[in-house]
This record gives sequence, C-alpha cells and structure tokens, in this order.
Amino acid sequence: MADHAYRTIRVDVADGVALVTLDRPEQLNAFTPRMGREMGHAFTNLEASDEVRAIVVTGAGRAFCAGAALDDERSTFRAGAPAEEELGPPISDMSPWEMATPVLAAINGAAVGLGLTYPLQWDIRIAAEDAKLGFVFTRRGLIPEANSIWLLSRAIGASRALELLVTGRTFTGAEAADMGLVSRAVPAAQVLEATMELARDIARNTAPASVGATKRLFYEQLASSRRAEARAVERATFAWLAAQPDAREGITSFLERRPPAWTMSKHATPPQ
Repeated sequence: MADHAYRTIRVDVADGVALVTLDRPEQLNAFTPRMGREMGHAFTNLEASDEVRAIVVTGAGRAFCAGAALDDERSTFRAGAPAEEELGPPISDMSPWEMATPVLAAINGAAVGLGLTYPLQWDIRIAAEDAKLGFVFTRRGLIPEANSIWLLSRAIGASRALELLVTGRTFTGAEAADMGLVSRAVPAAQVLEATMELARDIARNTAPASVGATKRLFYEQLASSRRAEARAVERATFAWLAAQPDAREGITSFLERRPPAWTMSKHATPPQ
C-alpha cells in the first residue's frame, strides 16, 4: 500500500490485518468524493492480497465519520470527481459483501448519514458507547442511501429500522448495541483495540477459504427466500471444503495443539 499516496486515508498492514484510518480529523472525517475513491482503491488492493485476512476501518481524532462533506469545495453532492490520474487507472467497483475479506468498523466516535450507512454495508461493527449515530437523511431533505433501506430491517427488524430511517434521530452506540446494529459497544478508548483484537483472531485462527465461503454464502442467502436451495448449496460447499487440505490441517493442528498452517486462498471457491 506504500505505493499509493492517499490524502484522505491511511493504510497500515501488520500480522494479516489492514487498518484503514479515515484521516480528515479536523473535518470529523467528513466523506468526500476523493475519500470514496481512495477507499475503493485500498479495498480492491487489500482484497486482492492473500496476506490480508481482515480489514479494520476507524476514524482519526474524535469522530468516525460526520457524513458527507457539505462544503462547496469537496461536497459529495457536487458534480465531478478527483483527478483520475492521481490514483492511476480506475479500478472496478467492488461491493463489500462481494469481498472474501471480512471488513470490521471500529466506530470510535460520531457516525451520521453516510458515516453510518457506509459501515452498515460491512460485516462487523463495534462502537463507542457514547458515540452519536444517526441516519439523518430525512432531516436534510434526502432519503437514506447506500442500500441502507434494504439492509437495515434485515439487521434490526422492520419496526426499529423504520423508526431510525423515518425520524432521522440520533442515538448512542450503546443503544445501537441493544438493537443489534453493532456487535457491541465499549468505552471509546477501547473501540479500536477491541476491533483489532477480533480482526487478529480471524487472521490467526480461521481458515481463509472457510471465511471467504462463509461470507459469500451469508450474503447470497440474505437475499434468498429458497430455503431448500440454500441448504443444498451449503451442503455442497461443506463437502467440498471437507475434502480440501485446510480441513485436514484444521483437525490435525487442533489435535496437536499447535497453530494451524493454512495453505488455501481466501478466494478459493468450489468448482462450478
């Protein structure tokens, strides 16, 4: 990642975990078109690397992301995009749910508007207990975006989802944990370390191909109403993985009480 001179984010990789930091602290990490392009660029490269087993995203300073930048110069709603040549040729857009790499949000402070709908697309969220969160779009004359209308009811149920989406009210990280919008809420000073600890556990102890397959099936079946078909795909994937070397390694390393030595890629998929 050192080859890319990002201006709005920082990317650090160690021990199988990539830490992506939204880096506009004086603007509470308000989201700009350039930040979106840089995030897409970073995610694409991190997903392509088998060395990266998990991605953690957090915000610099006291906020996670205060939503879309509204100033004239950088407004997310302004036409145009940052100069393409600064980041090289365009990279194909990749939806987070299509990635084999788990993406975790360490919501260390305020996350409103796009600052909340963006991490809603990711896999695991941990928030500061006192962080202010909100889908504030109806209070700005807009509607919730980034697939949040489709996704939020599946995450927390229709009644709670409609309340949050329609009122646009703010709520705390602790309330978000009670609703199941985030996995847990912890004191603000502990958010990043708690999220990194979870990411490192994934990197150290889980089989890359198993995690990739589990995530892929989860999101495929989230949108499916065909239970029998889903079960058949699950069975076929289980049988395929059971015949692979990592399944043998998982059992052997457990019996020998040693760390597993996985050999398969997180992108491995059953033959069609």
